[in-house]
Amino acid sequence: MRILIISAYEANSHKAWANALMSGLEQHDWQYISLPARHFAWRIRGNAMSFAFDPKFKDALQKPYDLVIATSMTDCVGLKAFCPDLQNIPWILYFHENQFAYPAGDNQQGLIEMQMVTLYSALAADLCVFNSAFNQTSFFQGAKALLKKLPDYVSPDWLMTTETNSQVIPVPIEWPSRTLLQRSFGVDRQADISIEASKLKIAWSARWEFDKGPERLFAILQALEATDLEYEIAIMGEQFRTVPEVFSQIKLQFSHRITQFGYAESRDQYFAILASSDLFLSTALHEFQGLSVLEAVAVGCVPVLPNRQVYPELFDEECLYQSHLNDLEKEASSATKLIQSYAQYPIKPPSVTRFCLENVLAGYREIIQKFES
Repeated sequence: MRILIISAYEANSHKAWANALMSGLEQHDWQYISLPARHFAWRIRGNAMSFAFDPKFKDALQKPYDLVIATSMTDCVGLKAFCPDLQNIPWILYFHENQFAYPAGDNQQGLIEMQMVTLYSALAADLCVFNSAFNQTSFFQGAKALLKKLPDYVSPDWLMTTETNSQVIPVPIEWPSRTLLQRSFGVDRQADISIEASKLKIAWSARWEFDKGPERLFAILQALEATDLEYEIAIMGEQFRTVPEVFSQIKLQFSHRITQFGYAESRDQYFAILASSDLFLSTALHEFQGLSVLEAVAVGCVPVLPNRQVYPELFDEECLYQSHLNDLEKEASSATKLIQSYAQYPIKPPSVTRFCLENVLAGYREIIQKFES
C-alpha cells in the first residue's frame, strides 16, 4: 500500500512512532511529512494551512495514496478541504495524547479551540487508534462532556460509532543493545540482590515542563533528604525555551545528590545512565503512555510511579505510590516510603515485552490489512 504519515507536531515520541512503522512494515510504500514541535497551540490550529500552502509539502501531498495515518494533532478536516486528493481515501487518526486530559492549572491558551479541532478530526477519520486505554477513555469522556455543554444541534451520540470502532495500540519502546544490559543490576537482576554499595541510584526523565510535576520531584527530594537513605539521582529530559524555575532550586539544593542534570548527549548515554540506575521515578501529572518509564524498565529499573494517569494500567500496585494532587507533602511522603521499601527489599523489574516492536507491529498489520482493497 501507498501510505502517507502526517505528524503535525513532531515531538520525539511522535518521530519514534513514525520511524517504527516505516522501518518495521517495509512492504508498504511510505511517505512522511511533519512540522516541528514548537508553538503548540498554533500547530494544532494552523497545521492544515502549513501543510497545504508550504511549497515543500506540495509534491508529497499530490501523490496518490491508499491510506493516510495522521497524529491526532493533525487538522484532518482542514487538510481534506485544502487537499481534495486526500478526501476519498481512508484515514487513521493516531492519538499520542488528547486535549481533554490536561492537568488543572496548566493554563493552556485556547484549549477549547484545540479540543474542537481534535474532535472534528476524530469524527472525520475512519478509525481512531490510541496508545493506551487511559488515553482512549479520557478522550471520549472529555469529548462527550464538551458536546453536552454546547448550545444546540449537537449530541454526544455522534461519537458512539467512533468510540466503538476505536482501538488501542501502544507506541513501541526502543530496546537498547544487549551490551548496555550486561550489568549487575540489569534486566536479569534478581529480587534478593541488595543495593550496590548501599547507595540507591534513581533516575527521573521527562520534559522539563509543568505537566511532568517538577514541583513534586522537588518535594520528594526534600522528603528523601530528611531520611538516612543514601541515594543519588540523574535528572534528565527534553528542555524548551521556558524552563520551570523549580529546576534551578533543585540543582542548587541537591547538587550533592545529582549525577546528571539535563538532556543526555546521546541515546547511548541516556540508556547507559538508565542501565546504571536502580529506580525510575515519575511525578507526572500528564502521561498517556509513559515511554520514558517503559524504556527504563526495559533496562532493569524498578518504576516508582504515582497511581494516576496511565500508570495503574501499566504496572501493579507495588510500583505505585499514592497520588495526592492537592497535597504535595502527603504525596512526597508516600513516594519516599515506597523508595525506602525498595532500598530495603529490592524487587525484580516488571516485564514490558508487550511493548516491543514486534508485538506492536502485529496490531498495525491487522488494521492496515482492513483498508487494503
